[in-house]
Amino acid sequence: MIKDLLRGQRIETPSWAYGNSGTRFKVFAQQGVPRDPYEKLADAAQVHAFTGIAPTVALHIPWDRVDDYAALARHARDLGVAVGAINSNVFQDDDYKLGSVTHPDPVVRRKALGHLLECVDIMDATGSDTLKLWFSDGTNYPGQDDIRARQDRLAEALAAVYERLGDDQRFLLEYKLFEPAFYVTDVPDWGTAYAHCLKLGDKAQVVVDTGHHAPGTNIEFIVAFLLRERKLGGFDFNSRFYADDDLMVGAADPFQLFRIMFEVIGGGGYGPHVAFMLDQCHNIEPKIPGQIRSVMNVQEATAKALLVDREALAAAQRAGDVLGANAVLMDAYNTDVRPLLGELREEMGLDPDPMAAYARSGYFEKIAAERVGGAQAGWGA
Repeated sequence: MIKDLLRGQRIETPSWAYGNSGTRFKVFAQQGVPRDPYEKLADAAQVHAFTGIAPTVALHIPWDRVDDYAALARHARDLGVAVGAINSNVFQDDDYKLGSVTHPDPVVRRKALGHLLECVDIMDATGSDTLKLWFSDGTNYPGQDDIRARQDRLAEALAAVYERLGDDQRFLLEYKLFEPAFYVTDVPDWGTAYAHCLKLGDKAQVVVDTGHHAPGTNIEFIVAFLLRERKLGGFDFNSRFYADDDLMVGAADPFQLFRIMFEVIGGGGYGPHVAFMLDQCHNIEPKIPGQIRSVMNVQEATAKALLVDREALAAAQRAGDVLGANAVLMDAYNTDVRPLLGELREEMGLDPDPMAAYARSGYFEKIAAERVGGAQAGWGA
């Protein structure tokens, strides 16, 4: 039963994770990095080939802009994967210095909305059913702009996007506590995102980025609440130590990842209606192995969450047995699920050790030799 549930798990990798990335101080280039979206898809296909559960790839527009999106989607299918969520970008143009959809100038707001609607057109062309929205909009100083007016502008833009969506499409609204705005961020938390989505309807849902919270935030409470309200649309999985570090999921606090997956499973969120997406920047580690390891980390946390004896847990909770209830969770978390996952991969016709199998495959040596010349993809490209 547990193996069947794990076999059906799906984790989406992001196209930008295969390109060069870094910090505001330095971007470190690596060998074999993709030079266009087609090569990004080829790398993502390797992650799926060795894990068996990463069949879709999120695109970022304009970083992944091409002349023919239908052809790009066909290329993905030829590689054994598919285009997943379409991510918009209204944070890099000079026009967006004071905001995008919440900018005080209606000309800039129209430009930003035009880009969001273009992303829906790309969804139509690629067969994607999910648009992911994140806004860097905000202010740095008290009095810089009218806080309530900015919420009105945001609501107007979201309503226009919602109206454009097809019957089988949705958007996921992301939030972020701070950065690049430091006084007010227009979508700073899950409550703000939830309020806007609730007003719009079923095709608007919240995405939880695990790195976008204040230290100590109980993310699993947010997950449980949104699942209860049927407003959790998906996750951007990563890890943070201080701020939005975009490190490999499970690297900073694997116990937190387990607790999140426990709530997902208990709340009925373990299925295609809640997207498990990675949102990471591999600054110093190899790109493809970094994604493989991240997929494996989510797999391991999920397996442990599925092992929780929920009948014993419920009995302990009813009896008020505080330590007994906690022990049920800890017993599952402390279980070594790697042998189980190795058996599952062998049953799926895969190598039980995806990291070692990729290292032996020779794919990195191949792309390092072939991808010479041209411009490597990277943050902002």
